[in-house]
Amino acid sequence: MEVSMPEDKETWRGKVRGMTPQEVEDFLGGGVNMYLSCLTPDGDPYVTVCWHEWRDGYFWVIPRQHSRWAEYLANDPRVYFVVEQPKNLGKVLGRGKAELVERPNIGGEWVPIATRMSYRYLGENGPTYLESTMKQPRWLFKIKPSKLETWQGVGWARRYWVEDTGGPTYEEAHASV
Repeated sequence: MEVSMPEDKETWRGKVRGMTPQEVEDFLGGGVNMYLSCLTPDGDPYVTVCWHEWRDGYFWVIPRQHSRWAEYLANDPRVYFVVEQPKNLGKVLGRGKAELVERPNIGGEWVPIATRMSYRYLGENGPTYLESTMKQPRWLFKIKPSKLETWQGVGWARRYWVEDTGGPTYEEAHASV
């Protein structure tokens, strides 16, 4: 039985492949949380969930003054991150380095970024939420990715598939039903 799987055919599986550069921009421009991993002073991994803004090849993140992870980033800039949308199984993951732009302050460069984030994550009520916290000091970091990987759709990347195991081929397993 011959099964064909057009590369861009949209089915219930979605597009089963990595994202194009434009799809990455569109995906990261939405209100999708980032899972950000950094290192504690004793070298243990620490993971947090945060809002981000993707702009000009950087992720911008704004920790609150007393966020442990802000201190961790200030001490060791190495990070790993995942931006993931469970609904369509889209994800962007990678590693990079965080650059400290601002130490905790009120009214700094973080304000316009936080304003855009508030709209992106909370819609029209975003600024209402933000306004009540404007007098709370925040850090500002930008993360420069050194590696990005992407995926979308309901299916495995070919590199994970083991053929000749007695089950269906990659093409058969990923054909539309």
